[in-house]
Amino acid sequence: MATTWKFPDQEDNSKLRKTIFSSLSRAQKIGIVASAIFLAVLFAVSVVSDKESDEAVAVAAMPEPAQSVSTAPAAPAIKSVPAPAKKAHRKRPAAIVTYSDPNTGVSFRYPRKYELASGDSTQPEFDGMGAVPMNFVQPGGVTVATVALPRNSYPGTDFTSAFFNVSMNPSISEQECAQFAFVDTRNPDGEPVDAEKVKVGSMDMERTSDFTANALKQAEAQYYHRYENGACYEFVLGLGTAGYGTTDGIEPVGRDEVFAKLEKILNTVKIKAVEPEQVAVTETNTAEQAKP
Repeated sequence: MATTWKFPDQEDNSKLRKTIFSSLSRAQKIGIVASAIFLAVLFAVSVVSDKESDEAVAVAAMPEPAQSVSTAPAAPAIKSVPAPAKKAHRKRPAAIVTYSDPNTGVSFRYPRKYELASGDSTQPEFDGMGAVPMNFVQPGGVTVATVALPRNSYPGTDFTSAFFNVSMNPSISEQECAQFAFVDTRNPDGEPVDAEKVKVGSMDMERTSDFTANALKQAEAQYYHRYENGACYEFVLGLGTAGYGTTDGIEPVGRDEVFAKLEKILNTVKIKAVEPEQVAVTETNTAEQAKP
């Protein structure tokens, strides 16, 4: 009877492996285990290497992202614009100017719009009433300078003239400088009024006044004396008026206001120290010029 062969089942395979494995020596068993471990490690490394290679290929195949291009508008070019030329500002002339005479040492300040005249030929006058006399007790006086207000300073009033005058007399003493040839006679009793001591700026002076008038015109002058540099200095504030009461539409000018303007000039007066001989030479030269 023929023998029928069949595949061994799982249980027979297990028994067979155990029988074979148990018949092996200890060294053979260790070699088999080591070989199995080596094959497992080699398989794992192969799997990992294949995975990394696939990822590298996938990354290389990916398209590069498009670079973003800035579309911001370009900044406009800055043009160099020349600065506008500065206008040259013309200096206005000073409203107040200074008069100074090195020969007599006299200086004062006055408004530029007033009229200045200097020298012996500038003796001030009242309109229609002649020259204003000097008020020294001895002859020898000379005019230094005169400043006059414009004739149209007070339109519609009886104002005709106003001035500030400086004179000097080196021929009289200090005691005589404190005196006047004529003084104020407007005392109700008709008696002359004595001169008075006043303070002008930082200087002490003697003062008197004189008033003359007729039916149409009036003239008032205030005199101040100061002794300095061996000479007597005289300062005169004068005001002339006409027409009030005789011409329609004419009002009286404010006398106090006019004299206040003249006193402002007087308050700026300074007398610088000079040699008495120099003052005497000034007087001599002025007298020679006055000869015909």
